[in-house]
Amino acid sequence: MALEILNPLRWKKSVLFSLLVAFVLVWFTFIDVYSLKTRWELNQRKKELVERTQDLHVKSDVLKVKLESLENDPALLEKIAREQYGMRKPGETVYKIKSKK
Repeated sequence: MALEILNPLRWKKSVLFSLLVAFVLVWFTFIDVYSLKTRWELNQRKKELVERTQDLHVKSDVLKVKLESLENDPALLEKIAREQYGMRKPGETVYKIKSKK
């Protein structure tokens, strides 16, 4: 009787089939290179990258609009040159005022 339990050749077909199904499920869920777990993680990563790409496209469009406005509006260009870079026209005197914080 003890030898029948240890010998897989004498097991019932339903038990062997159940073990095979369990092994296949564990294999394809966790162990295989293309396991369900790996596929789920890759799908999540893909969603993140697609969202990031869309955000970058929006930022790129905003920068293109700013670039076009800089190229076409000399008053805006002059304003940025004066405020950010401290440039001045010849003969002007620039006074910098520091605010107390």
